Amino acid sequence: MDVSQYLIRIGYQGPAQPSLETLRRLHLCHLFSVPFGSLSIHCKEPITLELPLLYDKIVRRHRGGFCYELNGLFLWLLQTLGFEAKAVAGRVRNRFTGHYGPPLDHMVIWVQLDGRSFLCDVGFGEAFQEPLELIPNTEQVQEGGVFWLGMKEGVWILERREVPGKEGRPLYQFTLEEKKLDDFADMCIYHQTSPSSIFPCKSFCSLQKEDGTRLTYMGWRLISTSGEKRTETVLQSSEIPAVLREKFKIELEGNFEPKDEEILPPPEED
Repeated sequence: MDVSQYLIRIGYQGPAQPSLETLRRLHLCHLFSVPFGSLSIHCKEPITLELPLLYDKIVRRHRGGFCYELNGLFLWLLQTLGFEAKAVAGRVRNRFTGHYGPPLDHMVIWVQLDGRSFLCDVGFGEAFQEPLELIPNTEQVQEGGVFWLGMKEGVWILERREVPGKEGRPLYQFTLEEKKLDDFADMCIYHQTSPSSIFPCKSFCSLQKEDGTRLTYMGWRLISTSGEKRTETVLQSSEIPAVLREKFKIELEGNFEPKDEEILPPPEED
């Protein structure tokens, strides 16, 4: 795996020595270049959590992926550049069902830098654009919104707020217990097969643009959001490959089947 090719893939130019500014710019470049989504599942491409396979898919084949893929490979990049970075596990609050997922539902990255701790996540879709400092009960305002981190009984909670000072929508919870990529293997299968996971239920990909617009393809729709402005275009199945190619720079392989089905709540509530 070639670091220089990875940096070209995400459009990063500049110093690569560990610093907060390097971390911030790497995070932004990744979000602006690599889509988050489920397209492999709907092309019947099995997802296996092996770094060379993830590198080939994301860097060489110019594809996107979900959290284990994107954060797994980004973690490798950070560690290779000399950052003190570790994988940790979270549980996402599903915005369709309102339920939290099972343990190891989500992979995020914990970075320790110059005596401070930061949360990085390039594999969520609607989360923060720049690393968040791990300080409890503090709002952090950035271009992508207002984010609040709280802690209860050793569990961190990430919340997105529409209005500063007012309770918002929980995105996910996580702990700082270090995990390895292999620890997420069973949940990687779950997210390819479970009717309670968004990934097999909906074919989608989403990309944050530098101008503040978020482009999302889902099922038979192309959605553009910018602040409070939202536009939606209905697509024919025959139009989807061209939309993915032109809007997301993704050239699909295999037989792609669009899908947009209801997500079922998990069998037991939290």
